[in-house]
Amino acid sequence: MKISFIVVAYNAADSLGFLFQDLLSQTIAPSQLEALLVDSASTDKTPDMMRQFAQNAPFPVKVLSNPKRWLASGINIALHEASGDAIIRLDAHARIPSDFLQKNLDALSRNEDIVGGSVLGAAPENAWEAVLRALDTSRFCGGAAPFRNAGETRDVDTLAYALYRRSVYERVGLYDERLRRTEDNDMHYRMRQAGFRFHFIPDIVSYHTSRKTLRGQLHQKWGNGYWIGRTMHIQPHCFAPRHLIPALFVLALLVLSVLALWCAWPLAALISLYTVLDLAFAVQSALNQPVGRFMCIICLPILFPVVHIVYGTGTLLGLLHGKEPHDASLDR
Repeated sequence: MKISFIVVAYNAADSLGFLFQDLLSQTIAPSQLEALLVDSASTDKTPDMMRQFAQNAPFPVKVLSNPKRWLASGINIALHEASGDAIIRLDAHARIPSDFLQKNLDALSRNEDIVGGSVLGAAPENAWEAVLRALDTSRFCGGAAPFRNAGETRDVDTLAYALYRRSVYERVGLYDERLRRTEDNDMHYRMRQAGFRFHFIPDIVSYHTSRKTLRGQLHQKWGNGYWIGRTMHIQPHCFAPRHLIPALFVLALLVLSVLALWCAWPLAALISLYTVLDLAFAVQSALNQPVGRFMCIICLPILFPVVHIVYGTGTLLGLLHGKEPHDASLDR
């Protein structure tokens, strides 16, 4: 079975080389692999790195251009060129062990159509990176999806870095290019509606590097939340309840703050409950970090609510904007 390995990247020169090294170290035969590298109008060395990799790789590599820049359009460009029996897409910031593709192929061979495993936060190099990693991986903040958490082999509602049989895409079609951040939510909903299952195998493991700055993290959370709101006008059934909790939290704060002019206890109760959860998950997340535990305990109780408010406010704004034109800066 041949895999089409897709990477759509924008200004990813700092991380793309590591993923290329991981791809070269895979244990499957080169004849079982092709790479489709899509550059989304990068302004750094990303396209040069892609072309250099294509010249030296022991398997076929196509370097493609995505002038629209959006991820959905880039994936569609790659899908049109893919010739493999199975298809996988990874972010440029991902890292994979040498047996990653082999384990995915083994799982797919057990009469499955879509398989994947755990996506873990890459090991932090210092205390601040540990804080940013916790914002991405804590179940209280950014890590509630099933592929972020271990457990037994089971069917789940979504996967990241999954391997799909080509026939899955042939049945459900391409990604909706109206969507900027939620193309996977929509696609996976369509796949579930078509009867496909997302099979989670815990011993398939990959890693994702968090944004290196708080500003980058908050910009990402804002954009993710914003596009949940926008997508609710296009495909409202593709989200799980967890996606809407930050927006409901922000809305509750606004409503109860107004009601506090007459009765303050509902607002006080909400803040008290949130504070208990905030502190508990901050301690739990800190203990799960290999470094920077003290920094996490100090920073996370402050940053968790900041992320929730930023994310939730983005969702509410996206709901208000609907299908109207938007600020393109929200998409990056």
